[in-house]
Amino acid sequence: MGDDLKGGYGELVWVRDKDGKEYACSIDALKGKIKTKEEMSEQELASCTDLSSVIGNW
Repeated sequence: MGDDLKGGYGELVWVRDKDGKEYACSIDALKGKIKTKEEMSEQELASCTDLSSVIGNW
């Protein structure tokens, strides 16, 4: 996951799932429509990075 995160910070959308876990997703992959993680397709999820895997759980 996250291979499509090549743009800048302004091109990312922060998505949170029902358990409160956060993901950084490419706005282009979501076609401008911000969704919950549960509404996203597998292709859209592939553009996301699980932030807990990057910065760890608090």
